[in-house]
Amino acid sequence: MNEHVQGAGGPLFNPLSPDFIRDPYPHYERLRTNDPIHVTPFGQFVTSRHADVSLVMRDKRFGKDFVERSKRRYSAAIMDEPVFRSMSHWMLQADPPDHTRLRGLVVKAFTARRVEDMRPRIQEIVDQAIDAVIDRGHMDLIEDFAFRLPVTIICEMLGIPEDHREVFYKSSRDGGRLLDPVPLTAEEIRKGNEGNLMAQMYFQQLFELRRKNPGDDLTTQLVQAEEDGNKLTNEELTANIILLFGAGHETTVNLIGNGLLALHRNPDQLALLKARPELMAGAIEEFLRYDSSVQMTGRVALEEIEDLGGKRIPKGETVLCLLGSANRDPAVYPDRPDQLDVTRQNVKPLSFGGGIHFCLGAQLARIEAEIAIATLLRRLPDLRIDNVENPEWRPTFVLRGLKRLPASW
Repeated sequence: MNEHVQGAGGPLFNPLSPDFIRDPYPHYERLRTNDPIHVTPFGQFVTSRHADVSLVMRDKRFGKDFVERSKRRYSAAIMDEPVFRSMSHWMLQADPPDHTRLRGLVVKAFTARRVEDMRPRIQEIVDQAIDAVIDRGHMDLIEDFAFRLPVTIICEMLGIPEDHREVFYKSSRDGGRLLDPVPLTAEEIRKGNEGNLMAQMYFQQLFELRRKNPGDDLTTQLVQAEEDGNKLTNEELTANIILLFGAGHETTVNLIGNGLLALHRNPDQLALLKARPELMAGAIEEFLRYDSSVQMTGRVALEEIEDLGGKRIPKGETVLCLLGSANRDPAVYPDRPDQLDVTRQNVKPLSFGGGIHFCLGAQLARIEAEIAIATLLRRLPDLRIDNVENPEWRPTFVLRGLKRLPASW
């Protein structure tokens, strides 16, 4: 659909259309300019400006209210679906005091110190991934490279034995639709339930293993909290391990993939980064800003909000925060917000969310991406992406990432 038709008659916010998924940023610009608090056909409020997005994520008058929100959207029976029941226990969907308790149980595994100590191991995994393909002269940067690192790391953190991991390397990456702001079809719910029950079966076995053979890992830590009874129920334990596993790799795969694509679409920036590897840490912040692997987060108004960007938000209504749009708001990035600039100063992307739900693994993701991209540029300096213009995006909106990214050298 061309610009004019879309602006005239089509919806401003149609996040699952192929055109939107290929490049959401012109759509965001129209929203910020013409309708900064946009109301969708489903009655959700969509915020696209940096100031509004930041406020909603940090303001105590907004929460998750997952169960009520889901019932409003589908029906009371939705909570009988295993995948929705499981998600209702995710700390990502929880409000205090449950959120505080659940997050408190895992936060120690993600401290800056613990994560810094993982650098040598991260480097080793990245080098192994490159060693495995370097003589072939070609690979898929997603499956052969970006995917293996975060999956291996989260498996190690969760104490998933090495001989169990092949299934995780091979597992499909199609759970992303669960998070999109467009209601799921009955068939999508059925597939979600199927995947969820498989995961539950696997993790129940892992819990048994870690009860018998405790390790220095998150699963052992959580199993011990569960035995404490008042800290964690078995259902909460299972749901949050599934969350940690998914969140612990999905988004980092996309950060590495989107970052590599952005660099190869901007050869001057690629050349600059190869010449000045010391710019890498700052470049990761710019990749996060420029093409965030999480495009949206949501909150619910826990009380009536008199004035959000000039609109009244009734209690119980959903507000969607467009992180990818906020990251390119000229009010915060006046200097060519749509350009990739690895030397940009004061980059503070909203890609990791904000407030009490600020991403637990933010530091881990940054270090994984930094080591992965730096090592690739160093070891395969003449790598070329086969199709920089029209790569294959995954058909999901909230989790923005590539299906595959073939490259050769």
